[in-house]
Amino acid sequence: MAVPSSRSRALAGALVAVGMIAAGILVSPTTVLETVDAMAADPVLFGVAVAGLYLVRPALAWPTTPLAAVVGYGFGVAAGVPIALAGVVTTVLPTFVAVRWLTGDDTALAADNDGGLLERAGETVARYYDTAGPLRGVTASRLAPIPSDVATCAAAVSDVDLRHLIVGTAFGELPWTIAAVVVGASAATVSTNGLGDLGLALSLGCALAATLLLAGPLYRALRARTQRRADGSRRSTDG
Repeated sequence: MAVPSSRSRALAGALVAVGMIAAGILVSPTTVLETVDAMAADPVLFGVAVAGLYLVRPALAWPTTPLAAVVGYGFGVAAGVPIALAGVVTTVLPTFVAVRWLTGDDTALAADNDGGLLERAGETVARYYDTAGPLRGVTASRLAPIPSDVATCAAAVSDVDLRHLIVGTAFGELPWTIAAVVVGASAATVSTNGLGDLGLALSLGCALAATLLLAGPLYRALRARTQRRADGSRRSTDG
C-alpha cells in the first residue's frame, strides 16, 4: 500500500470537512431541537432522541455544544455531564474513521501535482503533532475554540492513535461540556443560542489552557531549532 502524501491527506480531510459543513448549512439544528424539546417529558424517548442526534451529528457538522446543552436540559448536571461527554467522544469517531479510511490508500487521490496550499496544510498539521505529541495535541485542539470536526480531521490525517483521540477528546472537551450542560440544565426550554455571556469567557479560558499546554513542547522545539542553527554556523566558521 502506498503511503499517502501530505497533500493527499490534507485533500481528503478538506473534502470531508467541506461536505459536512455543507450538510450542516442545509439542515439546521434549531428545528430538530424544538422537536426534541417536546419529548422531554418522557425520559426514555428523550434519551433515544438525544442518542440519535449524537449519531447523526457528524454527517451534519453540527457543533457539539448545543447537544450537550440538550443533555443538560433533559438529564440535569450530575447525569448530564458524563452522558454528554460520552456522546462527544462517540460522535467524533465516525469522522475520524472516515478520514483515516480515505487517507489509507493514496490511489484514489494520486494526482500528485506540485505542492500547494493543501500540501502545506498537511505538513503543518504533521509538524504540530510531531511537536506536541498525539495526546497533548488532541487535548489542546479540543480546548481551542475551533470546530470539533476540523480538529478530528487534523488528527485523522496525522496518524493519531484511536486511544489518544478518545482520551484527548475527553480531556479537552470536558470544560466545554460542563459549561454547556450547566447552561442547558438552567434553561426553561431547549435552545441553540449557545453559551450566552459565558461563551466568551470560556473561549478565552480554554484558549489560554491550550496555549499553556503547548508552551513546553513549543519551547523545546524552538530551542532545538536554535541549537541546530548555532551548530551549523559554528561548523561553517570552523570550516
